[in-house]
Amino acid sequence: MKKLILAAAGGTLAGALFTTQVAGPLIAQNAAHDSSVYEQLDLFGDIFERIRAQYVEPVETDKLVEAAINGMLTSLDPHSSYLSAKDFEDMQVQTKGEFGGLGIEVTQEEGFVKVISPMDGTPAADAGIQAGDYITHVNGESISGLMLDQAVDLMRGPVGSEIIITVVRKGTAEPFDVSIIRDTIKLTAVKGRVVGKAVVLRVTTFNDQTTPGLKAELQKGIDELGGIENLEGVVIDLRNNPGGLLNEAISVSDAFLETGEIVSTRGRNPQDDERYNATPGDLIGGKPVVVLINGGSASASEIVTGALQDHRRAIVVGTKSFGKGSVQQLIPLKGDGAMRLTTARYYTPSGRSIQALGISPDIVVQQPSKPVDPAAADAAKEERRLTSEADLRGAITNDSMTEDEKKLYQEEQTKAEDAAKLRDEDYQLAYAVDILKGLSTIAMATP
Repeated sequence: MKKLILAAAGGTLAGALFTTQVAGPLIAQNAAHDSSVYEQLDLFGDIFERIRAQYVEPVETDKLVEAAINGMLTSLDPHSSYLSAKDFEDMQVQTKGEFGGLGIEVTQEEGFVKVISPMDGTPAADAGIQAGDYITHVNGESISGLMLDQAVDLMRGPVGSEIIITVVRKGTAEPFDVSIIRDTIKLTAVKGRVVGKAVVLRVTTFNDQTTPGLKAELQKGIDELGGIENLEGVVIDLRNNPGGLLNEAISVSDAFLETGEIVSTRGRNPQDDERYNATPGDLIGGKPVVVLINGGSASASEIVTGALQDHRRAIVVGTKSFGKGSVQQLIPLKGDGAMRLTTARYYTPSGRSIQALGISPDIVVQQPSKPVDPAAADAAKEERRLTSEADLRGAITNDSMTEDEKKLYQEEQTKAEDAAKLRDEDYQLAYAVDILKGLSTIAMATP
């Protein structure tokens, strides 16, 4: 017992001694660090005053401060920035689904503005702007060297006014100009339609309308099919979806999951880490799901895709996603402005970070770069068409089928022709619908 006490005491003493020996240098180191910070702030103050006093033209103090703050934040990563009171108000409006502009989600890369994705039904999409395009000039003025917010300001303007942007596109030899008429952007977060026996949910953004819209459009499609028992599956189309609100991505994922982790966020301090889990209740009762993605699918889109892919709840089809795996917080500041600061990375349920890597689809399907000319397509079909038995003179008719069987056969033929048309219009979507049809056929054949 005595030895144990001494050993304990000795251990305590040694610990105390170690603390005493290390504490001195640590205190000195912290003091030196604080001193260096104050020196840098003094330097900033000196430069600020010299600019105010000696710059060739008078400078507005508030704009100078905003520029300094924004420069500090944008030096961290492409998604951190300062929002003025007006910009902060505009962002809050955007999350509600209506705002003015061109309709493109952008980031900054190599000194130029890079298009993450055009939004469906907006002036930018109608003008042919594509994910991956680089914008180098606005109305003939180079935006090289400008901060992202400055470049975006140049693209803003009154509704109905024209803007000419110069675009550099991979695979196109020369830059080219695109004329766009600014408009009020009204985003419908989710659009649904029935294709065959599948419900296709086109999700364009993750805002306050997304989850309610998805549920409403899904139910509308199920009703059109005559009940969930007639549903082969669901296609969630996230192509060119730039993301949005984290909580909406979580709720959309939860709509198709019964249990398990949806996403986790990990920041600088472990105590701030968060995990988000699914709650019981799958809206389609385990029916197959196919998720469509491409290079314009980013952020919240990748959260949904990663969650459904890791849980093997969905087959992912298309091309690799954008690769934005970071989380930003909007922090209100004095003067009604805000700071958008990257505070964490997010991880899919299997623990993978897709930051700068993107999500690879289970089945890679490229979308044809140019739409098929309808006349040429019809001519090609006619050339490929083979004469069938029914086309031969004097062919024996099929009298073994009842009228109901013939009607059903004709309906199946019509569906097959509609599917062929869809392949010409949207090859990736047609591929996704075919997968659901195949899975449904296998499920029906399994005892």
